[in-house]
Amino acid sequence: MTVVAVFRSRAQALDCISQLRKGGVPAQAVSNPHEARVGCGVSARFEENFLPRARRIIAQKNYSSFAGYMKKSGPAFYYL
Repeated sequence: MTVVAVFRSRAQALDCISQLRKGGVPAQAVSNPHEARVGCGVSARFEENFLPRARRIIAQKNYSSFAGYMKKSGPAFYYL
């Protein structure tokens, strides 16, 4: 399943993607899901099996614009 780490800041999202990749998480930049309701920011997309590692990396960086994790279920996303 697909998981996205939602950000309000484009710069922080792109930094996060770089940090995730360095940490062995294959991540991509995607537009924030509409369901996130945080504007037109950018999310870091990765597969659910990388979630524990991604959580550690994101927690260490303490991003001020991080809005949470969302998971895709059917055609929609929901917050974890």
